Amino acid sequence: MSTGFLDGLGVRLPVLAAPMAGGPSTPEFVVAAARAGSLGFLAGGYKAPALLGEQLAAVRSETGTFGVNLFAPNPVPVDAAAYRRYRDAVRGDAERFGVAVPAKPVEDDDHWRDKVDVLLEHPVPIVSFTFGLPDAGAVAALHRAGSVLVQTVTSADEALRAVDAGVDALVVQASAAGCHSGTLTPQRIPPATPLRELLAEINHAAGLPKIAAGGVVDPEDVAAMIACCARAVLVGTALLLAPEAGTSTAHRRALLGADRGDTVVTRAFTGRPARALPNRFTAAHHDHAPSGYPALHHLTSPVRRAAAAADDPEHVNLWAGTGYRHVRERPVADTLTTLASKL
Repeated sequence: MSTGFLDGLGVRLPVLAAPMAGGPSTPEFVVAAARAGSLGFLAGGYKAPALLGEQLAAVRSETGTFGVNLFAPNPVPVDAAAYRRYRDAVRGDAERFGVAVPAKPVEDDDHWRDKVDVLLEHPVPIVSFTFGLPDAGAVAALHRAGSVLVQTVTSADEALRAVDAGVDALVVQASAAGCHSGTLTPQRIPPATPLRELLAEINHAAGLPKIAAGGVVDPEDVAAMIACCARAVLVGTALLLAPEAGTSTAHRRALLGADRGDTVVTRAFTGRPARALPNRFTAAHHDHAPSGYPALHHLTSPVRRAAAAADDPEHVNLWAGTGYRHVRERPVADTLTTLASKL
């Protein structure tokens, strides 16, 4: 089965395992995708550069077929007054778990340059970028290191900007995706354009190879995206309950529990739009959460870490796509193979 630009990596199953920062995308998860004939991405976001290097070594000891995703800098500085109001709003949650929240906004770049340096010292087949576009120096250096570069986009305009930045392929992410939106303009909530329609729009605008992502839950969805113009499909929510995934117990409980209703796109957890299952935290804070990443991420992370440690699904970010009701507890390979069964 030809997967175009992935053929040189030995990928025969064009249903790929998405990078899911914060825990799910473990080395075991990535290796399991490769052993199924697919490809998985280590999530570099939120990791210390040293830990990313350790996980790269762990994956490379088992397979050479994998990618790494980085959060490219695209900060949205938070308004100081809005930050103070939101800090006061979440203080009660922090006190409940006995943790402190930052008094002042923390604005950083997630160790961007250091992580690029890790990937230059230890080159990987594919490097993908989310949140922002990589700078010209990083693009040139990673290309010299032999990496294929992939950019997450959510519109035709973003696709053209990615082409100008010099990347090799695009992840076309629809609003239905269960994670942060990769939008380059996080001050605005991306429109709920169906994936197939968005894929067609971007295919018309940009000629780079495309990977479709967002709301893919069954083999028919996969077949439709490949028939449209995608070279591959990227899935995340469908794999959250895999035994190889590092999904928290609280997150697993929420996915396996009673139906929580429709997902919500919210800034409540990080200041960037992200799709999640509703819980008490979103009910309390969704309506007044300001735009501001990474400041809100750092503000709420002590609460989320404490809640996850307490197996409390009501105060953690329960990222989930619109098709979360289809998620099943089964190994990575089984899910990927099933999703590709109509090709």
